[in-house]
Amino acid sequence: MEGNFEETNKLPELKLDAKQAQGFLSFFKTLPNDLRAVRFFDRKDYYTAHGENSVFIAQTYYHTTTALRQIGSGANALSSVSVSKNMFETIVRDLLLERNDHTVELYEGSGSNWRLVKAGSPGNIGSFEDVLFANNEMQDTPVVVSLFPSFQESRCVVGMAYVDLTRRVLGLAEFLDDSRFTNLESSLVAIGAKECIFPAESGKTNECKSLYESLERCGVMTTERSRQEFKGRDLESDLKRLVKGNIEPVRDLISGFELATPALGALLSFSELLSDEGNYGNFTIRRYDIGGFMRLDSAAMRALNVMESKTDANKNFSLFGLMNRTCTAGMGKRLLHMWLKQPLVDLNEITMRLDIVQCFVEEAGLRQDLRQHLKRISDVERLVRSLERRRGGLQHIIKLYQSTIRLPFIKTSLQQYTGEFSSLISKRYIKRLEALSDADHLGKFIDLVEYSVDLDQLENGEYMISSSYDATLSSLKDQKELLEQQIHELHKKTAIELDLPVDKALKLDKAAQYGHVFRITKKEEPKIRKKLTTQFLVLETRKDGVKFTNTKLKKLGDQYQSVVDDYKSCQKELVDRVVQTVASFSEMDVLLSFADLAASCPTPYCRPEVTSSDVGDIVLEGSRHPCVEAQDWVNFIPNDCRLVRGESWFQIITGPNMGGKSTFIRQVGVTVLMAQVGSFVPCDKASVSIRDCIFARVGAGDCQLRGVSTFMQEMLETASILKGATDKSLIIIDELGRGTSTYDGFGLAWAICEHLVQVKKAPTLFATHFHELTALAQANSEVAGNTVGVANFHVSAHIDTESRKLTMLYKVEPGACDQSFGIHVAEFANFPESVVALAREKAAELEDFSPPSIVINNEESGKRKSREDGAEEVSRGAARAHKFLKEFAEMPLDKMELKDSLKRLHELKEELAKDDVGCHWLKQFL
Repeated sequence: MEGNFEETNKLPELKLDAKQAQGFLSFFKTLPNDLRAVRFFDRKDYYTAHGENSVFIAQTYYHTTTALRQIGSGANALSSVSVSKNMFETIVRDLLLERNDHTVELYEGSGSNWRLVKAGSPGNIGSFEDVLFANNEMQDTPVVVSLFPSFQESRCVVGMAYVDLTRRVLGLAEFLDDSRFTNLESSLVAIGAKECIFPAESGKTNECKSLYESLERCGVMTTERSRQEFKGRDLESDLKRLVKGNIEPVRDLISGFELATPALGALLSFSELLSDEGNYGNFTIRRYDIGGFMRLDSAAMRALNVMESKTDANKNFSLFGLMNRTCTAGMGKRLLHMWLKQPLVDLNEITMRLDIVQCFVEEAGLRQDLRQHLKRISDVERLVRSLERRRGGLQHIIKLYQSTIRLPFIKTSLQQYTGEFSSLISKRYIKRLEALSDADHLGKFIDLVEYSVDLDQLENGEYMISSSYDATLSSLKDQKELLEQQIHELHKKTAIELDLPVDKALKLDKAAQYGHVFRITKKEEPKIRKKLTTQFLVLETRKDGVKFTNTKLKKLGDQYQSVVDDYKSCQKELVDRVVQTVASFSEMDVLLSFADLAASCPTPYCRPEVTSSDVGDIVLEGSRHPCVEAQDWVNFIPNDCRLVRGESWFQIITGPNMGGKSTFIRQVGVTVLMAQVGSFVPCDKASVSIRDCIFARVGAGDCQLRGVSTFMQEMLETASILKGATDKSLIIIDELGRGTSTYDGFGLAWAICEHLVQVKKAPTLFATHFHELTALAQANSEVAGNTVGVANFHVSAHIDTESRKLTMLYKVEPGACDQSFGIHVAEFANFPESVVALAREKAAELEDFSPPSIVINNEESGKRKSREDGAEEVSRGAARAHKFLKEFAEMPLDKMELKDSLKRLHELKEELAKDDVGCHWLKQFL
């Protein structure tokens, strides 16, 4: 977020007289010390922040400390900064939506009397929604996660619970995880976690170091809570109040968990769901299946540019930005966010989405009609939640009305479609709309404002559905009015019996604890004390009087409360139908967005043929990177990719820098992800075998602030692949091993490749500058029983023999690249001719590669020559290299200090050096 320096000259003036300043200073000193909390104080026309918060705001958002002012003087002086209302909204949006290291608190009051009115964190933004989304759509759904880990030797069982406050969903999961927490990381990515709580004592153990790192990689704010909060006691009764429907399925669900239930108990306490009656009966609860979607960790999300980044030059830089052509206000965007983080693995579900997208692609008229109607759909999820929390106003009702009147138009448009997928459209949308909007349900919803809103109640700050809207409501209202009349008659009769004036002396109250009660002042009590003790039951005696009841009033009050509860329940069912109806719009909106992208792209997308993970190959003809080809300055050159079992399931891709290797391997990953989301893909023809996970290691930046070097980060990410990948995954690796010396890097790259080929057997794209690695294809072909198939590919380039000018062709072709073009790229960068000439001379001395030969030094003649390694020698050397890799992979890096890790790595290398005697292939490692 960029700050505007001129803002500092327009700062609201901080006006406090001496008395106000002294009062505020005394209050500010009473606030608890919370380093993460950014506290704002509402001064009516502007806001202020103080102490360390003011310095943080001045430096981060104003980019100057000249914005700082002081309250008080001397030792009591307090630094302060004033913030305009527009700037306040900007700062709060950045703190809660972009960052993950602060909470926000807002206070109201004056002098020394201030009270906290709003508190928010990245995972709980509900109280600040009016600020955050007053002029912006809510694109993502913040989720709070609670973890309760149980460490067992080299593994960990994780109990996880989460709450999605926008969709009103509670989730539970329990799973075994490795030392890198690969399952947890992919789960946090899938559910869109913004904040995580866990027991305070857990963070003190060495085992939790990797847990912290996993949360950090996902950009999740961490909050420690007392272990006492992690308990399952009273959980069933709490869920009975929160969850809609019968409690029996809920009881059965939570009984199947051991660690997830304490996590859920702490989560309910942290999120304070039970303190808001608007949450009662509005939540659903479900088991989260970590195998129910394709797993994507944070590295894969970054490598494939799935989500938007603040550094993106335009929206088409990310897959979300490119595919987001949704029309509904917020709901479609949030669903697209979720779908991209949760690609499907169920073939039937994928096929269903692709069928609907194909329908919308082929029927341009239908697509345009539906999109025009959906543009008029408001964010119904947020509207209904505002109304249920009694924060809604007439404008919310009007927006709800404007959304629901589109129902018949959408249904009519869909009914006019008679094509190949008409039965699916009917089952998925038309019948659902009919069931929810027939005469017995939402048939009158077009007249929502007139017939569905009790405007008198709205003026009182409540929203009530009019009884005329529903026969059941009408009956309940009649019963309610009859009981009210009987209660008032009993009030009059009792006043006569007690010889007290109605309302003046004998009042009729409705208390939250007791329901309908009689109340008299303490002054009147002695006059009727005898009757009170014999004919009535005294409930409470306080300063405001004596509250009492009798059997008749108690019976009528109970009946009245029962009818009111039934009225609210029936009313809630009708509102739920509105939400269910519009939920269909969200799905339709996203699928229409896919279709619009496929149909409007200059080079058409195609429908992928998707097969189960056990069969089929990944064959992409004329494949393109969707985000790169969308850039205005790019004329994209398509390429084919054929990952075929037994032939080219593992591909080694060589070629010059800037030749397109990285783009090619990423576009394959993006295409597979798009296909499993249910979208058409940027290819002429595509066939995709479903993958359970995409692993991507395509470059590691320095993480030195965490004590992790580039190379160590590279090794840690690779360790995640070696531990977490299966034969049903897709692996994408770019330039592995370049963070260390040439031969160390090559040795690691070879051994990792062999492990992936022989053990993991997953389809893999391995881009590298180690041309020697291409010898793996021949070595693998000589291994008996091999079912994977290793093939060499290269990105082509042309060198003019006279000018030695390098021209990138950006075509991926079969075969290995037999030379490096690094010096030619240096020429592109206008290196001095003397430097380039010396580089060529040194390269000629050091490099003489001819696959599958290796170069050795002839000590007798002082000349270099090539020597062919026999198959037995290659096999023996590769086996020892594999042992080296295995020993490295088993190192408990998450428990070791960096210096210990490097020391052990040096020891392994020395052991490897001892075994290279008589093995020229193994010498090449060293």
